[in-house]
Amino acid sequence: MDALRDLVASSRGSTALSSYSADATLCCANSRLYPAHVSGFEVVLLLIMLAGLVGVVVPVFPGLILVAGAGIVWAVQRGSPAAWAVAVVMAVVGVTGIVVSSVLPVRRAAAGGAPAWVVISGGIGVVIGFFLVPVVGALIGFPAGVLVAELTRHRRLSPAWSATLGAIKGMALGIMIQLAAGVLVVGLWLAAVVVT
Repeated sequence: MDALRDLVASSRGSTALSSYSADATLCCANSRLYPAHVSGFEVVLLLIMLAGLVGVVVPVFPGLILVAGAGIVWAVQRGSPAAWAVAVVMAVVGVTGIVVSSVLPVRRAAAGGAPAWVVISGGIGVVIGFFLVPVVGALIGFPAGVLVAELTRHRRLSPAWSATLGAIKGMALGIMIQLAAGVLVVGLWLAAVVVT
């Protein structure tokens, strides 16, 4: 650290770094591009948000709710109007992502000819799959539930598979929308941490 202090002092001529402390970091010695100190609390929140993004893709827990919830906890901790404004925007983006991603599988399945009760069967398949096959069971359960319900309704594989493919496409698009919303929410939060 002494060599760093001497180097910086010599680069400024005769001006010494009177406010330099031994715990200062190299990344922040001469710039304000990002905060000199990110609290351990904010690091934990970032890890929770990243876990939430994983939860969007692998539905072990409600990913976007976790991401937006961490942002609200941050706003409570900060307590400033700017933090609350960011938290509100994060919540709106998160709720929008959840709603849109929930509606898409239903619309895709309906476009494939499936009535609402078939989509409800897919939802039941999600719950059963979640408990029977940990981690990926929810991803498998939805199309399996739709396929079983459509086979019951049509008694033929071709129309049942068509509706199931529509539901799978809707589910995949919903996951992508939730992931995009989650990344946007985390990006908003990171920008707020940097700026405030």
